[in-house]
Amino acid sequence: MNIKDIIEQKLSEVILNVYQLKDINLEIQENKTEFEGDFTIVTFPLVKQLKKNPESIGVELGEALTEQTDIFESFNVVKGFLNVKVKNQLFVDNFRSVQNGFSTIDKKNATVMVEYSSPNTNKPLHLGHIRNNLLGFSVAQILKEAGYDVVKTQIINDRGIHICKSMLAWEKFGNGETPETTHTKGDKFVGNYYVEFDKNYKKEITELVSQGVGEEQAKKEAPVMKEAQKMLLDWENGDETVRNLWAEMNSWVYKGFNETYKRLGVDFDQVQYESNTYILGKDLIQTGLDKGVLYQKEDGSVWCDLTDEGLDQKLLLRSDGTSVYMTQDLGTAVERFKQNNIQKLIYTVGNEQDYHFQVLFKILKKLGYEWADQLFHLSYGMVELPEGKMKSREGTVVDADDLMQEMYETAKSKAQELGKLESLSEEDKEASYETVGLGALKYFMLKVDPKKKMLFNPAESIDFNGNTGPFIQYTYARIQSLLSKAAFAYTETADVTLNQFEKELIMQLANFKTVVAKSAETLSPALVANYVYDLVKSYNSFYQNNPILNQDDENIKQFRLNLSDLAAKTIKKSLELLGIGTVNRM
Repeated sequence: MNIKDIIEQKLSEVILNVYQLKDINLEIQENKTEFEGDFTIVTFPLVKQLKKNPESIGVELGEALTEQTDIFESFNVVKGFLNVKVKNQLFVDNFRSVQNGFSTIDKKNATVMVEYSSPNTNKPLHLGHIRNNLLGFSVAQILKEAGYDVVKTQIINDRGIHICKSMLAWEKFGNGETPETTHTKGDKFVGNYYVEFDKNYKKEITELVSQGVGEEQAKKEAPVMKEAQKMLLDWENGDETVRNLWAEMNSWVYKGFNETYKRLGVDFDQVQYESNTYILGKDLIQTGLDKGVLYQKEDGSVWCDLTDEGLDQKLLLRSDGTSVYMTQDLGTAVERFKQNNIQKLIYTVGNEQDYHFQVLFKILKKLGYEWADQLFHLSYGMVELPEGKMKSREGTVVDADDLMQEMYETAKSKAQELGKLESLSEEDKEASYETVGLGALKYFMLKVDPKKKMLFNPAESIDFNGNTGPFIQYTYARIQSLLSKAAFAYTETADVTLNQFEKELIMQLANFKTVVAKSAETLSPALVANYVYDLVKSYNSFYQNNPILNQDDENIKQFRLNLSDLAAKTIKKSLELLGIGTVNRM
């Protein structure tokens, strides 16, 4: 419990004693004015109920708080605002309580599944996937810290016409080359053939149009597209040659994906494949028809009427009996709850799919699944670079690996410019460049509210000043340097009189668990990111205004070292929740 919570509790008790009023929540703010006091209590909501002026209410409340509780030292009232000075010992005790409880987690006895990444196997991961992966992984970390058990999962889109395009292009133009023979990362190797397909497809469309065929017709008639469609049919019919090629090319892609995931620092507990799940959901159709939740048209297609929910009518089974994405998603959701003891399922998917998930959740609810209320779409805005949007078919996508490498190179040149790592081994230097470069990328991505569209600026993200990952990592490294030079010992009690910088830092440290709980509730890592930035600013103010190593009073010195140690632990833990590492030297 932080000091503000303690004051709220005491304030409620006093208001009940003095005015016999229940459930009155007065706003409590940290006092930033020149008037004496640690906190300001806004008394105006009581004016109407008590029919008294705010000044007299402030005086009455101030007197009652100092007389009836043991936590306030003094008070003053300015224009109805009640400023209260909290006893020094309450801050010291609160710090010890936070320090002792830092590593404890109150278990929720509930399991949450978080789905993220879910790429296609026809191209490498790009900038959009980076935001997706970082969000999903960070939310999973935050939920764990908030006391939930977490299952991290992805479903890989490994079938369909887009996969066949890469396969066909490799068959036609690959000359038997492989990622090994060309020294190309597997996912990029296959992605290159997806781009190659598109080039040839466009060429054929242009030729047909020049022969007088309409553009829409030309798109359908292009020989290479017809071949890709035939390959898809062969795959669906289990053709051995097609299936073997599909398995081999996908294995190249998975190897490439895993390298990217490893460098990005994300992982999964479970992986599902669309080639296994696309037939799921068909059995739900009959159940829905029997219940009258779904209806069948004369052509045999099956639909769900959601017009009463303010949505439209949704196709679930085509007239030829084949399923659509929605059918598959219905089946996958049911399967996940069947196979895992989960109470919540979170889908990390871009906001262009908002409508899809609205429909999915409504249909599951109509089919009678009570857990449909525990499905959440973690909808996030697209990422753009200063140059604008990306297009994968045209090969203009910002590649995830290239971006990570660029961040590493930028961190390296910054570090060499500053020259502070010269005494480290080459291996330690490399590890530092990687941690700082990727920390900059991750922090920049996660400090923005997930719902907002964002512009990623690599140069801005790696600045060592301001609201950036390196600025926060630098403060952590500074504390490690401080602690390494000190004869630091954990001290349980200390008779110290705290100044405003120490008090502010203690209040920030006490807020950590509240921020984690709020972040878990709202599925927003941005709350943790901006909290740790505020914590670092607070620590830097404390550090600049208080001597530590050359402090003569040993009690004060040890207390400040203890404060620094907990600040470092809280910074490190906050960054871990964002998937960001720390370094001891920068």
